[in-house]
Amino acid sequence: MVSVLPQVVKLGGMALDILFPKRCVGCGREGDFICDSCRSSLTRVIPPLCPVCGKPQSSVILCSSCVREQARINGIRSPFRFDGVMRQAIHQLKYRNLRALAAPLAQLLNDYLMTNPVPGEVLVPVPLYRKRLRERGYNQSSLLARELGKLTSLPVVDDCLTRVRHTTPQARTASVGERKSNVANAFSCVDNRLRDKRILLIDDVSTSGATLDACAAGLKAGGAASVWALVLAREI
Repeated sequence: MVSVLPQVVKLGGMALDILFPKRCVGCGREGDFICDSCRSSLTRVIPPLCPVCGKPQSSVILCSSCVREQARINGIRSPFRFDGVMRQAIHQLKYRNLRALAAPLAQLLNDYLMTNPVPGEVLVPVPLYRKRLRERGYNQSSLLARELGKLTSLPVVDDCLTRVRHTTPQARTASVGERKSNVANAFSCVDNRLRDKRILLIDDVSTSGATLDACAAGLKAGGAASVWALVLAREI
C-alpha cells in the first residue's frame, strides 16, 4: 500500500504558502526567503585566506593572530561576510523564530562545499547552554546542521558535544582576549562517539573564532581526529 503521508505533507506546505507566503528577508519581495536579487548581493569572503582562521588577507600564509595563538581548530571557513542581507537572514533565524530559513541557508553552505571542500565526516553543531536553549526553544546551529546533513548525506551528532557552563554572549565581550577567556573549557564530549572522527563544526557566525576553537578543544579532548568549522558568515 502506497503511503499518502508525503502527499499530505506536500499539500499542507502548499496551503501554508498560500496563507503565509514567503517573503525575502532582504527586500520583502514575495516568493522566497532570499530572492535571487538579494542572493546575488551577498558579500562573499574572497581568497586568499589565512589557512587556519579563514580571514581574508593578501597571502595564504598564517595571519599574525594565528602565528601568536596555538589554535586547537584545524581551520574555519565561511562563504559570506556578516553584513547586509546575510546579517538580516541570520538575525531572523536566530532571534525571530524563522526556523524555515535554515533550509535555504543550509543550501548556501552546501553550494559552498561543492566548490570549496572542507574535511569532515560528521556534522556537529555548536551547542547552546541548556538555559539558553530553553529560553530560545531551538538551536539555530542544530537546524543548519540537520538541513546540511540532508543535502550532504553526512550524519549529524548534536548530543555529544555539550556546553558545560553558562557563558556571557560573545557579542557582549569587548576584546578577543575576553572572548577566549569567556568560553575557555566551556565545551566537553559526554561520550566517545566522536573518537577518531573528522568533525565539521556548524555555526551561524564567527567573529574571533574563540567559540569554535573552544569547541575544537572539547572535541579533541574527546578523541576527535580533526576539527574544521563551516559557518555561514564571519565578521571582518
